[in-house]
Amino acid sequence: MLEVAPGLWRWTAAHPDWEPSQEEDDPADWDQQVGCVAYATDDALALIDPLVADGDYEALDGLAEGKEVAILTTLRWHGRSRAELAKRYASSTTAPAGVEPLEISGTGETMYWIEEHRALVSGDRLLGDRPPGVRMCPPSWLRYLDGFTQEDLRRALQAKLLDLPVEMILVSHGEPVLRDGRAALERALAE
Repeated sequence: MLEVAPGLWRWTAAHPDWEPSQEEDDPADWDQQVGCVAYATDDALALIDPLVADGDYEALDGLAEGKEVAILTTLRWHGRSRAELAKRYASSTTAPAGVEPLEISGTGETMYWIEEHRALVSGDRLLGDRPPGVRMCPPSWLRYLDGFTQEDLRRALQAKLLDLPVEMILVSHGEPVLRDGRAALERALAE
């Protein structure tokens, strides 16, 4: 686990359902290592899209001790280790104070805004890009959304995100943006 700011951690774990991609930007074009986020306050711990590899709970157990735990997902298929962690910590699915759910209209995704650190946590609609930045997901990742286009995605993200003072963007796929997130977001959403 990497503490990217006080009380805010990101880690990666190998996704058990990963298979090599057949071509660039197809729906399976993502790295085996996926990003997960933990945010702790004095009395709560939010786990966003958590994946625990090989039953290694030690770090999360330490963060969860004495706190109410919420397990949040950005997309319905990002359940990952949600069920086992829910049992382990008797958790809820309600975002704690300091974590604001941002439903991105038409995309099937809820991003999370952590005001204290000006951190945006995304699932599949924003991906890490090379070098530090983000990009919108490829059109093939939207095909199940019945006609929702890349331009629809751009407009939905612009409407929901461009008013936020983003410093960090913690992505599920690719490298996170740990500073100047607003500039990276503007580049990704430019028309």
